[in-house]
Amino acid sequence: MPRRKKSDKKKSPIAVSIIAVAIVILFLIRLYQVYEPLFGQNVFKNGIAGPLSIGWRLTSLGNALLSSVTYFALSLAGIVALIGFLRLQRWSWVLLMAWTGASLVISLVDYFYSRPNYAVMASNVIIAFALNIPDVQRIFGIRSKDGPSL
Repeated sequence: MPRRKKSDKKKSPIAVSIIAVAIVILFLIRLYQVYEPLFGQNVFKNGIAGPLSIGWRLTSLGNALLSSVTYFALSLAGIVALIGFLRLQRWSWVLLMAWTGASLVISLVDYFYSRPNYAVMASNVIIAFALNIPDVQRIFGIRSKDGPSL
């Protein structure tokens, strides 16, 4: 197999680097959000000391655990997306769009029902816009060189 020259390799636009940095920032924020509700309920000090639900209604401890699990899943998905994204894998672009959409929905729910996190919201918007730049879409094979989206 012939060796590729440096000039033959795919060049990443600056948007790819911006997206990678934003993913790392979001990962760190989401990781904090995994532990924050558990500290608020003293889970690390007392353990799970109480019911998670009463009937069909979650208790505050149940809400904290559900919140932590949701943010943990988002954190893991973000790391998987980042690894694939840095390797310029097409599936990572799709996963990152889905991850960004889910994160935006969660951020909007937080905005209306609890404490909004403007850093997360801004990072998600930046990622969403950067993923839709035509050069980024071409690198990941989402858009063809001379035509509309594939």
